[in-house]
Amino acid sequence: MREQHNVERVREFIDAFWNKNQLDCVDQFLSDAYRELSYQSKEGLKKFAATILEAFPDKQYTVEEIVGQGDRVLVRMTVRGTHQGMFFGTEPTGNRIDVTLYRQYRLEESKIIEHRGWIDMVTMWHQIRGH
Repeated sequence: MREQHNVERVREFIDAFWNKNQLDCVDQFLSDAYRELSYQSKEGLKKFAATILEAFPDKQYTVEEIVGQGDRVLVRMTVRGTHQGMFFGTEPTGNRIDVTLYRQYRLEESKIIEHRGWIDMVTMWHQIRGH
C-alpha cells in the first residue's frame, strides 16, 4: 500500500516538475530535509530543469518502468525533445534527442527526501551533434 502510494507521488512529481515545468512545485513534493545527490540542492535541481527547458522547450519525459520497494522508488524514463536552445555551451542544432535516464527517489511521509539520477549523456551528446 505504502509502496504504491510512493509510486503515485513520484509519478505526480515527474509530471508536474519535468513535463508541466512547474519548477516551484518542489515544496509540494520535496521534504524540508531533502537531499539532492545529482544536482547538489533543491535550487540546483530547479536550475538544471530550467537549463533543460531552455535547450529543449518541447521536451517530454515518459515513464517506461517504475518500481516501488520499501521507501524507494526506481524509475526508468525516456526524455525526448528538440535541441532548440543553448545547452552547456552548444548552440541549438535542431536535432532530436531520445535518451534513457534512471531516477531513484526515497520518500518519507509522502514527500521525496532523497534523489539521485543517471542519464545516458554519451547518447545525448551524439544525438545533439548529429553523430
